[in-house]
Amino acid sequence: MSYFKKSPWLLHYDGSSCNGCDIEVLACLTPLYDIERFGIINTGNPKHADILLITGGVNEQNADIIKNLYDQMPDPKVVVAVGICATSGGVFAECYNILGGIDKVIPVDVYVMGCAARPEAIIDGVVKALSILEEKYTTMKQEKVA
Repeated sequence: MSYFKKSPWLLHYDGSSCNGCDIEVLACLTPLYDIERFGIINTGNPKHADILLITGGVNEQNADIIKNLYDQMPDPKVVVAVGICATSGGVFAECYNILGGIDKVIPVDVYVMGCAARPEAIIDGVVKALSILEEKYTTMKQEKVA
């Protein structure tokens, strides 16, 4: 039986978005889209999270926070960058305070495009992250044995 099939926990962090993607992330939690049908539980504690879902770009003020959240998560972990701002800085890329996408600070496993990203796309990205998380777990387990 797969380790993460029962209840992977997700931590959502709003980097510096316009809140368009954040509203769509919240829509994923409603009964209409119901991301919890995949067993995913939204948490506020990085020490319990398996998936870090980030919206918005990286700026000078949140770069250390994003790195700190990532470092607090137990291994294996996956990062999902939601929206064009999280992937590249989007329309704010040329602003003085935006460093770029999330991958400027931490490694990203799944990119979900859109401005704002649709709930269906976010759910597809999280489901893809589940398979990556499972692969990382299997690899980590094999390395531990060897």
